[in-house]
Amino acid sequence: MKIMKFGGTSVGKPERMHEVAGLVTADESEPRIVVLSAVSGTTNALVGISRQLAIGDKEAARLAIDALETHYQNFITKLVQSEPALGKARAVLQEHFEFLHIILRISWSEALNKDILAQGELLSTKLFCAYLEEQGIRYAMLPALDFMRIDANEEPRLDDIRTLLTAQLQQHPNIGLFVTQGYICRNARGEVDNLKRGGSDYSASLIAAAVSASACEIWTDISGMHNNDPRIVDRTVPVSRLSFDEAAELAYFGAKILHPASIWPAQQYNVPVKLLNTMEPSASGTLITSEAAAPGAKAIAAKDGITAVNIRSSRMLLAYGFLRRVFEVFEKNRTSIDMITTSEVAVSVTIDSASSLPAILEELAALGSVSVDGDQAIVSIVGHEIASDTSMLQRIFSSLEGVEIRMVSYGGSLHNISLLVAGEKKTEVLQRLNNGVFGL
Repeated sequence: MKIMKFGGTSVGKPERMHEVAGLVTADESEPRIVVLSAVSGTTNALVGISRQLAIGDKEAARLAIDALETHYQNFITKLVQSEPALGKARAVLQEHFEFLHIILRISWSEALNKDILAQGELLSTKLFCAYLEEQGIRYAMLPALDFMRIDANEEPRLDDIRTLLTAQLQQHPNIGLFVTQGYICRNARGEVDNLKRGGSDYSASLIAAAVSASACEIWTDISGMHNNDPRIVDRTVPVSRLSFDEAAELAYFGAKILHPASIWPAQQYNVPVKLLNTMEPSASGTLITSEAAAPGAKAIAAKDGITAVNIRSSRMLLAYGFLRRVFEVFEKNRTSIDMITTSEVAVSVTIDSASSLPAILEELAALGSVSVDGDQAIVSIVGHEIASDTSMLQRIFSSLEGVEIRMVSYGGSLHNISLLVAGEKKTEVLQRLNNGVFGL
């Protein structure tokens, strides 16, 4: 069985949905589970509607709902042509936009917010199925809310996912094509929840692990992972092969093509992941497996919105347990640390979420003097065992002569060298490294 996940841009227009239908039926040599994101722009619109409701601006929410419904009314007229198919598509819109209008009369809550955000994936999959029916393509719907589960810590319950999904698949023994939603799930309380932004990749990888898939294909609007960010660097090239470790490092440190959490389920169950381009399906893309293609640098990624927190204390000198107390502050506030450097009298860490920063700073003040540097960026050079390449640091730093580097992470991973720079320098650093490391 093969998993095929399509992102928002891949289903963002009616003709794109038509192309996706062609891709998922082109090879029927094995069963396929198709995982769809919301139509591009929909989740952002739903987030805006929920925020407006949260602050009590119901008129703005109503206008936004009406605008989104108009967009979908126009969408379905180009998606399907026959009157029966149009009737089914209109019924789908009526069902979901009736819900969105009903919530205008309901008090906002976090649980309601999750219900609102789920509408995008529910809409995209149902409309895609309306097109499949019109084309006479046999399929079965596998509602993600019937099998995708997370626990009280918002971690996937893979054993439960496997059991529930297997039971659903067994109900359709003669079907080769299945459609399900990415992103959405149910939590430990049985409520509608989600795997956070970008979570459709995560859904696909979890499903692939649950069914021991032959491959997990992630279809986007770019031909695989590039050696640098093609949106801001002029000359980039696709990377044909990556190991799971390399891909995980790149995803975590900013490569937009892949969700950071989506690697480990496939890695755990050794399911190859392929990054492919919906708009250029003949392109080879990137294959991610347990084996690295070769040693050396493969790609550079950057992570924006980083905050550096610096704690300075003379009491730190030889103080047993000082670092433990620092880390406990971040753990208590559910804030993960990306990079860390230490000296005899100071420790600096970076975080990518400042939502709990006031509480963190208040607690850290008891340990020493604290300062904060916002708007930083982490730039990571990733490749198989590059930390053991004696020439790599020289190439990196000679490329960045004159650029202030705040922190360096080297040796924590054999596959990653990370630098902290001012956010305004990110583009310049990426371009310089593209030349210094790859000669492009």
